[in-house]
Amino acid sequence: MTQTARDQSFCGQSFCSQCFCSDAELGYLRSRTRFVEGAGLTLDEAYRLAHLPLVAPSHPGVIPRRDGNEDGLVGYEMGRHQRIFSLVLPVPADALESSPAYRALETELREAPFAGKLAWELLPRRRDRLHATLCGSLAIGEEAPVLDAAARAALARLGPIEVELRGLFSGNVNVGRLYLRAYPESRNGANVFRQVQATLGRRETDLYVMGLHNLVDDLDAGEAAALVDIFARWWDRPILRIRAERLWLLGARDDLVLDGEIAEEIEIC
Repeated sequence: MTQTARDQSFCGQSFCSQCFCSDAELGYLRSRTRFVEGAGLTLDEAYRLAHLPLVAPSHPGVIPRRDGNEDGLVGYEMGRHQRIFSLVLPVPADALESSPAYRALETELREAPFAGKLAWELLPRRRDRLHATLCGSLAIGEEAPVLDAAARAALARLGPIEVELRGLFSGNVNVGRLYLRAYPESRNGANVFRQVQATLGRRETDLYVMGLHNLVDDLDAGEAAALVDIFARWWDRPILRIRAERLWLLGARDDLVLDGEIAEEIEIC
């Protein structure tokens, strides 16, 4: 089947290859980092607890630990926590790395004034587990959750999901983490990612990001301005279009999934 033919059908259903959810339907604009002109960028508390210990453990801003509690607050110890399982959208590293747009973005980042504050060594460590989370915290502990037959059948009926990655993005939580934004297919006016969440009885959300880079320090005013410029110029630029025929049930003991394990691949075609 040609790429054109694939773009026109999902298991026999007609499909418009341009029908992705818009910014008006998603939460990216609302949830962006708020930069102040002439000011730098400060790593926030959430990042200094969950991410900074993994990328710059000797940084004075590291929050080394937080106790968990019975209300579901996850405990951290130098960026590590109990194993948490989530349902995620896989992003193939080979396809991403072969994208001309992605290569151009990476070139800009390597030449940016803040390039020395990016944890470049993480990229090869995470490349086989790149993903955007759809349903987080399905289970906490060593046992992976088991999806029942009805949920599996409902996911299979959805069929493959087309997604467009765009970039670059920084949110209002975990400031210090840079992402690509995932724009899901809108099928008959419905956000397909929300259909996945509803199928599993999970809260429906409007943010789906693929973690890409981590800062190892705050940015000064000039560095922050350069990052804002990259955000603005790359906001609407497509990075990669993928056609997901499976989802992962992914378990990890850290938020960067450095020790992540794919407990199961769930077919959706």
